[in-house]
Amino acid sequence: MTQTDALQREADTVQRRTVPTLMASQTLGGIGVAAGIAVGAIVAADVSGSDALSGLATTTQVLGGALFTIPVAALMARHGRRVGLVTAYLIGTVGAALAITGTATGSFLVLLLGTTLFGASTTANSQARYAATDLSPAARRGRQLSWVVWAATIGSVLGPNMVGPGKSLAAGLGIPPLAGAWVFSLAGFLLAAAVLQVALRPDPLLLARRLHAADAAEQDVPVTARRGSVGEGLRLIVRTPSALWGTVALTVGHVVMVSVMVMTPLHMKHGHAEIEVIGLVISLHILGMYGLSPLTGQLTDRIGARRVVLLGVAVLVLACGLAAFSTSGESTLLTAALVLLGLGWSCTMVAGSGTIAGSVPVGERAAVQGAADLVMGLSAATAGALAGVVMDFLGYDVLAALAGAAALALGAFTVTRGSVVSLKG
Repeated sequence: MTQTDALQREADTVQRRTVPTLMASQTLGGIGVAAGIAVGAIVAADVSGSDALSGLATTTQVLGGALFTIPVAALMARHGRRVGLVTAYLIGTVGAALAITGTATGSFLVLLLGTTLFGASTTANSQARYAATDLSPAARRGRQLSWVVWAATIGSVLGPNMVGPGKSLAAGLGIPPLAGAWVFSLAGFLLAAAVLQVALRPDPLLLARRLHAADAAEQDVPVTARRGSVGEGLRLIVRTPSALWGTVALTVGHVVMVSVMVMTPLHMKHGHAEIEVIGLVISLHILGMYGLSPLTGQLTDRIGARRVVLLGVAVLVLACGLAAFSTSGESTLLTAALVLLGLGWSCTMVAGSGTIAGSVPVGERAAVQGAADLVMGLSAATAGALAGVVMDFLGYDVLAALAGAAALALGAFTVTRGSVVSLKG
């Protein structure tokens, strides 16, 4: 048996453990992320005294998620997935603690600092999907990535519904009622970090590199392992048509989702919806994001990323149209719009991420994947900030219409440039 054969057998065994481990961490981390999202805009409006500033809590969270991608990707490039993911969750824990402090003291700056650090947890949730592909065969890449995305369903659906219990917990701790949701966030991040630290061994990225190096040595092929910065990853994306298309697909899909989702709780509050009802709608939206992701992964493997992204565009446009015609407060139309918004996002995220994962050699993956998520996060943070302004001056209906136009632009780009991606990959 050659060294490559031995490493491949080890890789197959490790991959069978890696996906369940990542799914467990995603469940726990999902509770934390979703609990924070459910209360972020409302708390920001209360603390700042301005609806126009309400989007900054979620925007800084998205911005933090984007910015922390840079050091986290660098850590993973040097030390593997485990070190990067655990570090990100621990930073998110600190952010949750500061968000509680800012809410309790009425300090908007401390609140925003906390939500920015909180964003590192979304970096961990996002980058975990790529860890599922490090040792995965190309024919099953979409499915294995999608199972890790799906695992966030449990935690993310439970997270917003922690708002009610969080009020009781907050009363016992002597903090404002909505700050209790962030206590659940803090606990979820700590548990997710513990699961990864204990169980994500051997590290899938490091093992994939060893396997690649052994295979190259047996074939007498030189290995160019660029394990560098996010800046290098950006240059590689620009030079690799399939990686560029995948980055555009997941970025635009994320921008559309974030810009509408972040203002929905405030839109409902304006119609006097109860906080528990708002939490339920956000839960259903997140269920739409993650619940059918295994099906999205299977479709990506079977019919190709390009077709799945076009399906996602159609669903996003429908979702934005329904949201634009919805009334404030609680409505069936708005709930349907948020569920469809999640489904459309799932298509663009899974298909785009799978394309990126398979577009570059293993030695370059961490840099390219980090760069793609940086672009996605910064774009969504900008969209989230503008969403509050658009809603304040023009209304939720105009915001939803603009988001739908962005989805249509992705469809046009995919039709004209998506030929760089194979219909079956």
